[in-house]
Amino acid sequence: MTARTSQILLIVSAFLVGLVVFTGVFLYSTGNFGGGSATASAIGGPFKLVDQNGASISDEDIKGRPFLVFFGYTHCPDICPATLFEVSEVMHALGKDADRTGALFITVDPERDTPAVLKDYLSSFDPHLRGATGDRTAIDAAEKAYRVYAKKVPTTLVYLMDKQGRFVAPFSLKRRPEEAAADLRRYF
Repeated sequence: MTARTSQILLIVSAFLVGLVVFTGVFLYSTGNFGGGSATASAIGGPFKLVDQNGASISDEDIKGRPFLVFFGYTHCPDICPATLFEVSEVMHALGKDADRTGALFITVDPERDTPAVLKDYLSSFDPHLRGATGDRTAIDAAEKAYRVYAKKVPTTLVYLMDKQGRFVAPFSLKRRPEEAAADLRRYF
């Protein structure tokens, strides 16, 4: 075997190993590892928190209509307000249909994000946006239910949940608000 052939085999082998590792990580993170299909509860599930008005909010409250769920915090300098602005733009683009859906902003910083802080912060966004906080244990449970890893990083993820409170897909806000609104309407 020539040196060139050995190099090609090594590159192909490394690629195949990388592909297998990537596929395994992808299947595990989507709940498809082990040959089964993703269950309805792979993302989302029970939580009990408090909204910006001090009222209880749970996973049961968001059932019955499609919902966007976003995890962030009020002291986030740019990504969180930009994402909430984009969600607000989608709600605005829905017009009257915005009453048929909803959006939930769950803080990952409950020590600072009290109901009063959330109420003040969310006053800058669409009124359909509801904030949620709680003690560290309650927030940790919500993060676990939604498979959220909370760390201050420059990326975001907005979840689309269906009328039964089941995860549908990540919801892309990187498009015209009218396009995102049309996509959200499909789940009414």
